[in-house]
Amino acid sequence: MPPIPPLFTLPIQPNGRITCTQSSPRIYILTFESPPDNRLTPSFCNSFLLALDILDHRFQKGVVVTTSRIQKFYSNGLDYESAVKEGERFWGGSLYPLWRRLLTYPMPTIALLPGHAFAAGFMTAMMHDYRLMNPHRGFLCLNEIDFGAPLKSPMASIFRQKVPNPNTFRTMILESKRYGALEGLKEGLVDGLGDMEEVVVFVKEMGLLDRGKTGVYGRLKQEMWGETVKLLDTVEEGERRGEREMEEYSRRQEEEQMRVEDWERQNLGGSSKL
Repeated sequence: MPPIPPLFTLPIQPNGRITCTQSSPRIYILTFESPPDNRLTPSFCNSFLLALDILDHRFQKGVVVTTSRIQKFYSNGLDYESAVKEGERFWGGSLYPLWRRLLTYPMPTIALLPGHAFAAGFMTAMMHDYRLMNPHRGFLCLNEIDFGAPLKSPMASIFRQKVPNPNTFRTMILESKRYGALEGLKEGLVDGLGDMEEVVVFVKEMGLLDRGKTGVYGRLKQEMWGETVKLLDTVEEGERRGEREMEEYSRRQEEEQMRVEDWERQNLGGSSKL
């Protein structure tokens, strides 16, 4: 049997693409490939967002599955230095609009994870309604602590809202633990294990194909995840709040340093009682 032609293909600069196919009627598969590891660049985010818009406005309601042709990675996160350099233009112009669209999408969304989902790649998967993971390869990990990156408010919020166990939330962020598929399933980070065949079974068992037909699916999700949606919608306010928090953090550090220096002066030449 000849291969089924894609419904559409969109470029990701400089040498990637997103391809939309159907595994069965109304199960739309968005497969991205942006070597080497599907970094969430502006071009990646904007093409992903456009693909979601095309499916919403030009095709029957069904289920959207996102996955990677690069089997080692779903996504390895941001191009962090570039994201920091671009600042608000990146957060508000590329990444957050994509996350908001996924989080409130008017059809069920499933992230099919063939391999690693790290940092913002993991966050992108969490913006979907469901996650299925390859049982034999890949880890889920928030490793911001390892490269000195603070979590922005919506990044923390989505895990606070969706991770069932607060101890898991703590371990993910403060220990950068890597969760394999079986442990991810146990902790509620993924909803199932397998590949596309298992996704099709999951869709049928969960009765997802017609969930978007009544027109309220996206609105219900917007209310469910209101905390994160609001944070994604207020980029400028969030950036200003972050700047104020950094200033306050610096001020507190100066006060703490002064207290230590005062203690040292008072105890110079004497014995400490501590």
